[in-house]
Amino acid sequence: MSSATPGRGQLTRTVILRAGIDFIDRHGARDLTMRRLGSSLGVEAMALYHYFAGKDDLLDGIVEQVIDDLDSDPQVLAEGADGWRDYLTRLAHGVRRMALAHPQVFPLIATRPSAAPWVRPPLRSVRWLENFLASLMDFGFDAPAAAAAYRSYTSFLLGHLLLEVAGTDDADSAGSDSLDPTDYPTVVALRDDLSRDPGDADFEAGLQDLLTRLDPADAVGREPRGG
Repeated sequence: MSSATPGRGQLTRTVILRAGIDFIDRHGARDLTMRRLGSSLGVEAMALYHYFAGKDDLLDGIVEQVIDDLDSDPQVLAEGADGWRDYLTRLAHGVRRMALAHPQVFPLIATRPSAAPWVRPPLRSVRWLENFLASLMDFGFDAPAAAAAYRSYTSFLLGHLLLEVAGTDDADSAGSDSLDPTDYPTVVALRDDLSRDPGDADFEAGLQDLLTRLDPADAVGREPRGG
């Protein structure tokens, strides 16, 4: 929640980014404008342009700030992890906590342009990519296995968490009530199962299945595809 507005003399880039995150959490990214954000901070929109070139620059900064906030989660760092499985499990739950804390921001993390095509959301900063790859190689992954793990791991997190944060919006919940069971009997019959909140159990089960597939020990003795 925002506290008292800082006023122009107290503006910093971080203050503006925090206010932007709070605005999107409450109103959504579509409603964010420089004018509205400036108003929430008690300043004219032009004051924000001293720190950001425009809305796109602001949104990129918001995405970077939310990703950087993973650093403040003591559960996600490699130091002290009991092996690579523990590290990836803790990191995955940290990213999930971040997504659920900011469900309106998380789609921006998925869709804003990355620094490079090989930097993938939701671990979309070069710094977090370095942390991920270096940590896995320290835990015994070779370079190709670490890169493959990054691709698979980020795909799992992105797909699961985009669906999960979309489920926090009940705007479309009434739409299924208008379906004609004559036209869509199977969909209507399975509506409750389809709308079931996957929750912690499904996330954990999917994550552990992924980690089993990533285990470099299981790759020993496998023949390359087509080999």
